[in-house]
Amino acid sequence: MPRKAQTQSEGGKIKIQYYRSFIATPKTHKTIVRSLGLTKLNQVVERPDTDAMRGALAKVPHLLRIVE
Repeated sequence: MPRKAQTQSEGGKIKIQYYRSFIATPKTHKTIVRSLGLTKLNQVVERPDTDAMRGALAKVPHLLRIVE
C-alpha cells in the first residue's frame, strides 16, 4: 500500500521562534529543538508547514512558538 504524500497547508511555510531555554529539559527535547535548526534564544526559522513539523512542535510547546 503506498504511503500518503505529505501535503502542505495554504501558507506552505511556518515561522518558529525558540523563546525558552532547554537547559533543564530532557535530552529528547533538546534533540527536537536542534533538529529544527534552532541554536540561539529568540531565533526565528522558517520551515515547511507539514504534519511532521507540526508534530515536532507539539512535543515542545513550552520551548517554541509559532510566529504569525
